[in-house]
Amino acid sequence: MDLSARTAEQIGEAIRRTRKARGWTQGDISARTNLRVATISSLENGDAGTKLATLLAVMAALGLEFRLAPRGGSVEIEDIF
Repeated sequence: MDLSARTAEQIGEAIRRTRKARGWTQGDISARTNLRVATISSLENGDAGTKLATLLAVMAALGLEFRLAPRGGSVEIEDIF
């Protein structure tokens, strides 16, 4: 599943959808990351003050990776070389 996000709210929603698709609760993520449930909730609600380290820890727990791409579409193989 590929999700694109441009705002803190969209990132939070993508995290929430992924968590729910796995059947996990915020408590499950908390246990895997040693972060408070309130911190997970804040991230999922799009709190722009969330630390990058927190986002990366939650993403790692969910088996996600962080990628940067140009806005507006996919990258063609010709654009890489």
